[in-house]
Amino acid sequence: MKIGIYGQFYHENSGTYIQQLLETLNNNDVEVVIEKNFLELINLHDQIDKTYSHFSTFEELDTTYDLFFSIGGDGTILRTITYVRDLGIPIAGINTGRLGFLATIQKEEIKESIYLILNKKFHISPRSLVTIDTIPATQEFGVLNFAMNEIAVSRRNTTSMVTVHTSLNDEFLTSYWADGLIVATPTGSTGYSLSCGGPVMMPDAESMVLTPIAPHNLNARPLVIPDNQEIKLQISGREDSYLVSLDSRVHTLPNETTIHIKKAPFKINMVVLQNDSFLKTLRKKMLWGEDKRN
Repeated sequence: MKIGIYGQFYHENSGTYIQQLLETLNNNDVEVVIEKNFLELINLHDQIDKTYSHFSTFEELDTTYDLFFSIGGDGTILRTITYVRDLGIPIAGINTGRLGFLATIQKEEIKESIYLILNKKFHISPRSLVTIDTIPATQEFGVLNFAMNEIAVSRRNTTSMVTVHTSLNDEFLTSYWADGLIVATPTGSTGYSLSCGGPVMMPDAESMVLTPIAPHNLNARPLVIPDNQEIKLQISGREDSYLVSLDSRVHTLPNETTIHIKKAPFKINMVVLQNDSFLKTLRKKMLWGEDKRN
């Protein structure tokens, strides 16, 4: 078995859990390859006995990997997908951060969770993504023109709102007068979109949601659309440019740039352990339906 490992930060006490992870994998004769910067971070904080192979870019990965561990929080998983991309390698998130809605493996349960994974006691949850193209074409996004949570447009360097002219399959929908607009996937429906009043969608829903950010039009509500729709956005405002974010990656575009957003041609495979589910995560992490009166 061959497993890749990626992390961004060294959270408090995370060294203990990283050691547990590496020891457990070594004891089960698993080939481990660690992202170069994260390996340097591990070596800086901890003494590890084994010399590990490393990777630096997507081009160094291939389909010989059976699994990827993302160590951190949900933001780390969103960075992990920029390495995995369309290779189809399943990603298991180990939460050493805070909420960890996507990173569902708790650091205190690493040994038990790895046992389940090595014995294939898990299933795959395919997650859809969205991609972005622009007219005129821009080099801002390069090959990383996709997002698993959301693509959002928002105002830049101003307290004034922007107007987001929105069309679906070339049919005009409306002009949002707001701080911006979020186009979220089902996975992203529990993130930024939710904090702006958007609905929660099941991960396998074949939908996207348009969620305005602080709209001045009080009748502008979040809209769920089929994921076969192509969304066109044109932005105007007092500034000459606006911000576009793909998950945590932010770019600046001039107002003359038209954005086209659609469903990506590939999915990201998330590992869900046996006896775990999206609904259990909703109840556990978001206290879904919890009421102190009950």
